[in-house]
Amino acid sequence: MNWFFLTVVCFFLYGIQRFLYKVSAHRNCNTAWTTLSFMGTVALLSAVLWFASAEALKNPLWLLVLAGVNSLTFFTDTVVTIEALRYLPSTIVYSLTRLNTVLVVIFSVVYFKDSLNGYQAAGIVLAIAVILTLTRFSEEEKQHNRHLRKGLVLIGIAVLSGTVAAVSSKFAALYTNQLAFIALTYALSMVFSFGFRKPFEKSGASRRYGEALLIGFFIGLFNFAAFFALLMAMETGPLSIIIPVVGMNFVLANILAAVVYREKLTLLKTAGILLTVISLLLMKLGQS
Repeated sequence: MNWFFLTVVCFFLYGIQRFLYKVSAHRNCNTAWTTLSFMGTVALLSAVLWFASAEALKNPLWLLVLAGVNSLTFFTDTVVTIEALRYLPSTIVYSLTRLNTVLVVIFSVVYFKDSLNGYQAAGIVLAIAVILTLTRFSEEEKQHNRHLRKGLVLIGIAVLSGTVAAVSSKFAALYTNQLAFIALTYALSMVFSFGFRKPFEKSGASRRYGEALLIGFFIGLFNFAAFFALLMAMETGPLSIIIPVVGMNFVLANILAAVVYREKLTLLKTAGILLTVISLLLMKLGQS
């Protein structure tokens, strides 16, 4: 299957997943239990499919190392993103956390020697412009948000952990079994979620654990499909194009949040949506 088509599929699936993060935060679900259910769903699905495939294991040492790194960084990214949504609007959180795209593109061009044509380069520049456009705070937002600094610290952690997670996924797509990697990564992440559940069981979080587990289950379904498609795309496609496209998934999450929760879409944020569409079209043209 064409790597660019798989990348666009990831864009939509991850966009829905990120919107479900917003649902979890909006309904004041306990972050640890949502994450535990999410990770457990993906681990179970991938493990069942891996054993059913009877595919021979390759590079077990690489598998262990990459799964360990990816699970820790992805778990960190997930938790701090959900927590940041408690302090800042989804349009700001999703935009700023995607700044890891810039770091991934630089690494990919330098390390993997990605060769880009004019359309692809223009598409990447526009993708980064989308992120930068939507990271601007208005003076009103700065003055009325008492938790701005705390939210920005969480976002900074998400940017760094997201960068490492993306790069380790590329290495896993090249050197390990994809389903085995997903299963081990999410099994470890589930352990992290269970081990760190107490710090997030703070006063004010909802005690309706069933709702948190249900939302986490649906997040897991979308994430499993998205992550598997992402690894397949990374197997043959350039990381410097795949990550900017997938990284714009927050635009879809913002649209869904605006429709469902009536979050305001300003002129600036609407421009960001249009730039996203143009960026996708440019990178599609560059691939044909």
